[in-house]
Amino acid sequence: MDVRGLRLAAGVLACVGWLVSSVTAHAADPYPNRAVTMVVPQTPGGANDVIGRAIAQHLGQNLGQPVVVENKAGVGGNVGTAIAARAPNDGYTILLTAQSAHTINPALYPKIPFDPVNDFEPIMVVAVAPYMLVVNAAFPAKNLQELIDLAREKPGQINFASAGNGTVNHLLGEMLKKSTGIDIVHIPYRGAAPAATDVVGGQVPMTFGSFPGLLPFVRSGQLRALGVATQTRTPLAPELPTLAETVPGLYANAWYGLFAPKGTPKAVIDRLQAGVVQVLQKPELQTAMQSQGLVIAPSTSDELASLLKSDLARWATIVKESGARAE
Repeated sequence: MDVRGLRLAAGVLACVGWLVSSVTAHAADPYPNRAVTMVVPQTPGGANDVIGRAIAQHLGQNLGQPVVVENKAGVGGNVGTAIAARAPNDGYTILLTAQSAHTINPALYPKIPFDPVNDFEPIMVVAVAPYMLVVNAAFPAKNLQELIDLAREKPGQINFASAGNGTVNHLLGEMLKKSTGIDIVHIPYRGAAPAATDVVGGQVPMTFGSFPGLLPFVRSGQLRALGVATQTRTPLAPELPTLAETVPGLYANAWYGLFAPKGTPKAVIDRLQAGVVQVLQKPELQTAMQSQGLVIAPSTSDELASLLKSDLARWATIVKESGARAE
Protein backbone atom coordinates (compact mmCIF):
# COMPACT_ATOMS: atom_id res chain seq x y z
CA MET A 1 0.00 0.00 0.00
CA ASP A 2 1.38 3.46 -0.94
CA VAL A 3 1.64 6.43 1.39
CA ARG A 4 -1.63 7.88 0.17
CA GLY A 5 -3.40 4.60 0.86
CA LEU A 6 -1.91 4.38 4.34
CA ARG A 7 -3.10 7.90 5.14
CA LEU A 8 -6.62 7.08 3.90
CA ALA A 9 -6.73 3.89 5.96
CA ALA A 10 -5.52 5.73 9.03
CA GLY A 11 -8.19 8.36 8.53
CA VAL A 12 -10.91 5.73 8.22
CA LEU A 13 -9.70 3.96 11.37
CA ALA A 14 -9.64 7.26 13.23
CA CYS A 15 -13.25 7.98 12.19
CA VAL A 16 -14.38 4.49 13.19
CA GLY A 17 -12.63 4.89 16.53
CA TRP A 18 -14.35 8.22 17.14
CA LEU A 19 -17.76 6.77 16.27
CA VAL A 20 -17.27 3.77 18.55
CA SER A 21 -16.12 6.03 21.35
CA SER A 22 -19.07 8.37 20.83
CA VAL A 23 -21.64 5.55 20.77
CA THR A 24 -20.10 3.93 23.84
CA ALA A 25 -20.10 7.21 25.73
CA HIS A 26 -23.73 7.87 24.73
CA ALA A 27 -24.81 4.39 25.78
CA ALA A 28 -23.14 4.90 29.11
CA ASP A 29 -24.99 8.17 29.77
CA PRO A 30 -27.13 7.78 32.87
CA TYR A 31 -30.91 8.04 32.48
CA PRO A 32 -32.20 10.67 32.27
CA ASN A 33 -29.86 13.22 30.75
CA ARG A 34 -32.56 15.58 29.45
CA ALA A 35 -36.15 16.57 30.13
CA VAL A 36 -38.88 13.91 30.34
CA THR A 37 -42.33 14.61 28.85
CA MET A 38 -45.38 13.39 30.75
CA VAL A 39 -48.40 13.20 28.45
CA VAL A 40 -51.74 13.72 30.19
CA PRO A 41 -54.54 12.83 27.74
CA GLN A 42 -57.13 14.94 29.57
CA THR A 43 -57.72 18.69 29.87
CA PRO A 44 -55.94 20.94 32.39
CA GLY A 45 -57.58 21.25 35.79
CA GLY A 46 -59.04 17.75 36.05
CA ALA A 47 -57.99 15.11 38.54
CA ASN A 48 -55.52 13.50 36.15
CA ASP A 49 -53.89 16.85 35.41
CA VAL A 50 -53.66 17.68 39.12
CA ILE A 51 -51.97 14.34 39.81
CA GLY A 52 -49.62 14.70 36.85
CA ARG A 53 -48.40 18.16 37.80
CA ALA A 54 -47.96 17.28 41.46
CA ILE A 55 -45.89 14.21 40.60
CA ALA A 56 -43.95 15.89 37.77
CA GLN A 57 -42.65 18.64 40.02
CA HIS A 58 -41.24 16.27 42.61
CA LEU A 59 -40.19 13.57 40.13
CA GLY A 60 -38.09 16.11 38.26
CA GLN A 61 -36.17 16.78 41.47
CA ASN A 62 -35.75 13.06 42.03
CA LEU A 63 -34.49 12.40 38.50
CA GLY A 64 -32.34 15.51 38.30
CA GLN A 65 -34.06 16.56 35.06
CA PRO A 66 -37.31 18.47 34.40
CA VAL A 67 -40.53 16.48 33.93
CA VAL A 68 -42.79 18.53 31.66
CA VAL A 69 -46.54 17.90 31.59
CA GLU A 70 -48.20 18.15 28.17
CA ASN A 71 -52.01 17.99 28.02
CA LYS A 72 -53.15 16.24 24.84
CA ALA A 73 -56.91 16.00 25.32
CA GLY A 74 -59.49 14.77 22.83
CA VAL A 75 -61.89 11.90 22.08
CA GLY A 76 -62.13 10.71 25.66
CA GLY A 77 -58.37 10.45 26.07
CA ASN A 78 -57.73 8.60 22.80
CA VAL A 79 -55.74 11.43 21.19
CA GLY A 80 -53.12 11.84 23.89
CA THR A 81 -52.86 8.11 24.52
CA ALA A 82 -52.14 7.50 20.84
CA ILE A 83 -49.46 10.22 20.85
CA ALA A 84 -47.74 8.52 23.78
CA ALA A 85 -48.02 5.11 22.13
CA ARG A 86 -46.17 6.37 19.04
CA ALA A 87 -43.41 8.15 20.98
CA PRO A 88 -39.84 6.76 21.02
CA ASN A 89 -39.39 4.04 23.65
CA ASP A 90 -36.37 5.71 25.25
CA GLY A 91 -37.97 6.76 28.53
CA TYR A 92 -38.30 10.41 27.62
CA THR A 93 -42.05 10.20 26.99
CA ILE A 94 -44.38 8.71 29.61
CA LEU A 95 -48.17 8.64 29.92
CA LEU A 96 -50.22 9.40 33.01
CA THR A 97 -53.77 8.38 32.22
CA ALA A 98 -57.14 7.94 33.83
CA GLN A 99 -58.29 4.33 33.98
CA SER A 100 -61.30 5.00 31.75
CA ALA A 101 -59.23 5.84 28.66
CA HIS A 102 -57.23 2.64 28.94
CA THR A 103 -59.93 0.16 30.01
CA ILE A 104 -63.33 1.51 28.91
CA ASN A 105 -62.51 3.19 25.59
CA PRO A 106 -61.47 -0.06 23.87
CA ALA A 107 -65.02 -1.36 24.41
CA LEU A 108 -66.79 1.97 23.93
CA TYR A 109 -65.34 3.08 20.58
CA PRO A 110 -65.61 1.03 17.37
CA LYS A 111 -61.92 1.67 16.77
CA ILE A 112 -59.21 3.31 18.88
CA PRO A 113 -55.74 4.43 17.70
CA PHE A 114 -53.79 2.42 20.29
CA ASP A 115 -53.65 -0.98 21.94
CA PRO A 116 -53.76 -0.60 25.74
CA VAL A 117 -51.71 -3.76 26.29
CA ASN A 118 -49.44 -4.16 23.28
CA ASP A 119 -48.49 -0.48 22.83
CA PHE A 120 -47.40 0.20 26.42
CA GLU A 121 -45.18 -0.90 29.27
CA PRO A 122 -46.99 -0.53 32.60
CA ILE A 123 -45.01 1.39 35.22
CA MET A 124 -47.37 1.69 38.19
CA VAL A 125 -50.69 2.87 39.59
CA VAL A 126 -50.14 6.16 41.39
CA ALA A 127 -53.56 7.00 42.86
CA VAL A 128 -57.26 6.21 42.90
CA ALA A 129 -60.19 8.64 42.91
CA PRO A 130 -63.19 6.94 44.52
CA TYR A 131 -66.59 7.52 42.96
CA MET A 132 -69.68 8.25 45.03
CA LEU A 133 -73.41 8.40 44.49
CA VAL A 134 -74.92 11.75 45.46
CA VAL A 135 -78.38 13.28 45.41
CA ASN A 136 -79.66 16.82 45.73
CA ALA A 137 -79.97 17.84 49.38
CA ALA A 138 -83.79 18.05 49.05
CA PHE A 139 -84.16 14.56 47.54
CA PRO A 140 -86.09 12.28 49.93
CA ALA A 141 -83.82 9.20 49.83
CA LYS A 142 -81.28 9.12 52.67
CA ASN A 143 -79.48 5.94 51.58
CA LEU A 144 -79.17 3.64 48.58
CA GLN A 145 -81.92 1.27 49.65
CA GLU A 146 -84.37 4.16 50.02
CA LEU A 147 -83.40 5.33 46.53
CA ILE A 148 -84.03 1.86 45.10
CA ASP A 149 -87.42 1.64 46.84
CA LEU A 150 -88.39 5.10 45.57
CA ALA A 151 -87.36 4.23 42.01
CA ARG A 152 -89.51 1.10 42.15
CA GLU A 153 -92.47 3.21 43.21
CA LYS A 154 -91.84 5.69 40.39
CA PRO A 155 -90.43 3.79 37.39
CA GLY A 156 -89.00 6.05 34.69
CA GLN A 157 -89.52 9.20 36.78
CA ILE A 158 -86.08 9.57 38.41
CA ASN A 159 -83.22 10.87 36.26
CA PHE A 160 -79.49 10.58 36.81
CA ALA A 161 -76.87 12.86 35.31
CA SER A 162 -73.54 11.74 33.90
CA ALA A 163 -70.48 13.22 32.22
CA GLY A 164 -71.56 11.62 28.93
CA ASN A 165 -72.33 8.31 27.30
CA GLY A 166 -69.91 5.56 28.30
CA THR A 167 -68.28 7.48 31.14
CA VAL A 168 -67.73 5.78 34.48
CA ASN A 169 -70.61 7.64 36.10
CA HIS A 170 -72.94 6.62 33.27
CA LEU A 171 -71.89 2.98 33.49
CA LEU A 172 -72.32 2.95 37.28
CA GLY A 173 -75.91 4.06 36.74
CA GLU A 174 -76.45 1.28 34.20
CA MET A 175 -74.94 -1.23 36.62
CA LEU A 176 -77.36 -0.05 39.33
CA LYS A 177 -80.29 -0.45 36.94
CA LYS A 178 -79.26 -3.93 35.86
CA SER A 179 -78.47 -5.18 39.37
CA THR A 180 -81.73 -3.98 40.93
CA GLY A 181 -84.18 -3.91 38.03
CA ILE A 182 -85.10 -0.28 38.65
CA ASP A 183 -85.95 2.10 35.82
CA ILE A 184 -84.03 5.37 36.12
CA VAL A 185 -83.36 7.64 33.16
CA HIS A 186 -79.88 8.62 31.97
CA ILE A 187 -79.27 12.31 31.21
CA PRO A 188 -75.83 12.73 29.58
CA TYR A 189 -73.93 16.01 29.96
CA ARG A 190 -70.72 17.20 28.36
CA GLY A 191 -68.56 16.72 31.41
CA ALA A 192 -68.83 15.92 35.10
CA ALA A 193 -68.84 19.56 36.24
CA PRO A 194 -72.06 20.61 34.47
CA ALA A 195 -73.72 17.36 35.57
CA ALA A 196 -72.85 18.06 39.22
CA THR A 197 -73.96 21.69 38.86
CA ASP A 198 -77.43 20.65 37.72
CA VAL A 199 -77.77 18.14 40.56
CA VAL A 200 -76.82 20.90 43.02
CA GLY A 201 -79.42 23.13 41.36
CA GLY A 202 -82.10 20.46 41.49
CA GLN A 203 -82.60 20.11 37.72
CA VAL A 204 -81.57 16.43 38.03
CA PRO A 205 -81.85 14.60 41.36
CA MET A 206 -78.79 12.34 41.32
CA THR A 207 -75.41 11.55 39.81
CA PHE A 208 -72.36 9.38 40.27
CA GLY A 209 -69.04 11.21 40.32
CA SER A 210 -65.50 11.21 41.61
CA PHE A 211 -64.52 12.54 45.01
CA PRO A 212 -62.48 15.43 43.54
CA GLY A 213 -65.55 16.76 41.73
CA LEU A 214 -68.26 16.12 44.32
CA LEU A 215 -66.66 16.28 47.75
CA PRO A 216 -66.82 20.11 48.03
CA PHE A 217 -70.59 20.02 47.42
CA VAL A 218 -71.07 17.24 49.96
CA ARG A 219 -69.04 19.13 52.57
CA SER A 220 -71.08 22.28 51.96
CA GLY A 221 -74.37 20.40 52.38
CA GLN A 222 -75.55 21.05 48.81
CA LEU A 223 -75.38 17.35 47.98
CA ARG A 224 -75.97 14.24 50.08
CA ALA A 225 -73.70 11.23 49.58
CA LEU A 226 -75.52 7.88 49.62
CA GLY A 227 -72.40 5.76 49.36
CA VAL A 228 -69.04 5.22 47.70
CA ALA A 229 -68.43 3.06 44.63
CA THR A 230 -65.44 1.22 46.07
CA GLN A 231 -64.97 -2.38 47.13
CA THR A 232 -64.09 -1.35 50.68
CA ARG A 233 -64.73 1.87 52.58
CA THR A 234 -62.43 4.70 51.62
CA PRO A 235 -60.16 6.49 54.12
CA LEU A 236 -61.33 9.77 52.59
CA ALA A 237 -64.79 9.27 54.14
CA PRO A 238 -64.81 6.10 56.28
CA GLU A 239 -68.25 6.97 57.63
CA LEU A 240 -69.84 6.43 54.19
CA PRO A 241 -70.99 2.90 53.32
CA THR A 242 -69.98 1.32 50.05
CA LEU A 243 -72.69 0.91 47.44
CA ALA A 244 -71.69 -2.75 47.27
CA GLU A 245 -72.89 -3.21 50.84
CA THR A 246 -76.41 -2.78 49.45
CA VAL A 247 -75.89 -3.86 45.82
CA PRO A 248 -73.04 -6.39 45.52
CA GLY A 249 -70.69 -5.70 42.61
CA LEU A 250 -71.60 -2.02 42.30
CA TYR A 251 -68.12 -0.46 42.24
CA ALA A 252 -65.60 1.09 39.88
CA ASN A 253 -61.81 0.90 40.12
CA ALA A 254 -61.09 4.50 39.15
CA TRP A 255 -57.28 4.53 39.09
CA TYR A 256 -54.62 6.70 37.51
CA GLY A 257 -51.72 4.82 35.96
CA LEU A 258 -48.28 5.58 34.60
CA PHE A 259 -47.19 3.91 31.34
CA ALA A 260 -44.30 4.10 28.87
CA PRO A 261 -44.21 3.17 25.16
CA LYS A 262 -43.74 -0.53 24.47
CA GLY A 263 -40.10 -1.57 24.42
CA THR A 264 -38.91 1.02 26.92
CA PRO A 265 -35.94 -0.63 28.70
CA LYS A 266 -36.74 -2.34 31.99
CA ALA A 267 -33.99 -0.38 33.72
CA VAL A 268 -35.77 2.83 32.77
CA ILE A 269 -39.14 1.46 33.92
CA ASP A 270 -37.58 0.48 37.24
CA ARG A 271 -35.95 3.90 37.63
CA LEU A 272 -39.22 5.71 37.01
CA GLN A 273 -41.18 3.40 39.31
CA ALA A 274 -38.68 3.83 42.14
CA GLY A 275 -38.64 7.60 41.64
CA VAL A 276 -42.42 7.94 41.77
CA VAL A 277 -42.66 5.70 44.85
CA GLN A 278 -40.24 8.04 46.64
CA VAL A 279 -42.21 11.07 45.46
CA LEU A 280 -45.50 9.64 46.75
CA GLN A 281 -43.99 9.31 50.22
CA LYS A 282 -43.61 13.08 50.55
CA PRO A 283 -46.04 14.37 53.22
CA GLU A 284 -46.78 17.58 51.33
CA LEU A 285 -47.79 15.65 48.21
CA GLN A 286 -49.93 13.24 50.23
CA THR A 287 -51.73 16.17 51.87
CA ALA A 288 -52.28 17.87 48.52
CA MET A 289 -53.64 14.71 46.93
CA GLN A 290 -55.97 13.93 49.81
CA SER A 291 -57.35 17.47 49.75
CA GLN A 292 -58.30 16.82 46.12
CA GLY A 293 -60.20 13.63 47.02
CA LEU A 294 -57.45 11.30 45.84
CA VAL A 295 -55.96 8.27 47.58
CA ILE A 296 -52.30 7.48 46.92
CA ALA A 297 -52.05 3.84 45.89
CA PRO A 298 -48.59 2.97 44.48
CA SER A 299 -48.25 -0.42 42.79
CA THR A 300 -45.62 -2.43 40.95
CA SER A 301 -45.55 -2.66 37.17
CA ASP A 302 -46.70 -6.29 37.36
CA GLU A 303 -49.64 -5.31 39.56
CA LEU A 304 -50.70 -2.66 37.06
CA ALA A 305 -50.40 -5.15 34.19
CA SER A 306 -52.67 -7.58 36.05
CA LEU A 307 -55.17 -4.85 36.97
CA LEU A 308 -55.28 -3.62 33.38
CA LYS A 309 -56.05 -7.11 32.08
CA SER A 310 -58.85 -7.75 34.57
CA ASP A 311 -60.39 -4.29 34.13
CA LEU A 312 -60.40 -4.59 30.33
CA ALA A 313 -62.45 -7.77 30.62
CA ARG A 314 -64.79 -6.36 33.28
CA TRP A 315 -65.56 -3.11 31.49
CA ALA A 316 -65.99 -4.84 28.13
CA THR A 317 -68.83 -6.85 29.67
CA ILE A 318 -70.36 -3.81 31.40
CA VAL A 319 -70.26 -1.67 28.25
CA LYS A 320 -71.81 -4.45 26.16
CA GLU A 321 -74.62 -5.03 28.65
CA SER A 322 -75.33 -1.31 28.95
CA GLY A 323 -75.50 -0.75 25.19
CA ALA A 324 -73.39 2.40 25.64
CA ARG A 325 -71.78 3.95 22.59
CA ALA A 326 -69.29 6.79 22.30
CA GLU A 327 -70.83 10.17 21.55
